[in-house]
Amino acid sequence: MWLVWIIICTVLVIIEVISQMIWTICLAIGCLAAMISTFFDLTVPYQIVVMAVAAVAAYVFLMPVFRKWHASMDEKEGRDARTGMDALLGRKAVVVEEIRPGELGRARIDGDNWQVCAPHCNEVIRHGREVVVTGYDSIILTVAELPEDSI
Repeated sequence: MWLVWIIICTVLVIIEVISQMIWTICLAIGCLAAMISTFFDLTVPYQIVVMAVAAVAAYVFLMPVFRKWHASMDEKEGRDARTGMDALLGRKAVVVEEIRPGELGRARIDGDNWQVCAPHCNEVIRHGREVVVTGYDSIILTVAELPEDSI
C-alpha cells in the first residue's frame, strides 16, 4: 500500500508544479504521512484519516508561510499585492473625454480607456488633466482632480 501512496504523492507534486496551488502540496504531504502510517500496519481507513489530518495540518501551517513569502516577494520586486479593480485605486489617470459634474467622462490608465465620474467635483475636468482613482462602482471609476501644483 505504501507504493500507492507514493504514486499519489508524486502525481500531486506534479500537479502542484503545474498549477501552483497550495492545497495540492498539502495533499501530497498528507499522502506521505499515510505512506509512513503503512509501516505501522494501520488499515486503509486509518491511513486515509492520517492523510486527511496531515493534509489539514500542512494547510494550516503552510498557508501563513506562503502568504508571508509571497508578500515579501511582492515587496522585494516592488509589486502591489492588490489585483483586479482594487489595483486601480490610487493610480493616476489622464482625462481623454472631459468630465462634467453629474455626468460620465473617460480617462486612460496604462492604455486602457475607462468610464469615470467625479461626484465631488463641481467643475468640468478638461481633456488632458490628471486625476486620481478614488473608488469604483462596477466598471465605472470614481476619480478626483489633482491640484494644479501636483502635476
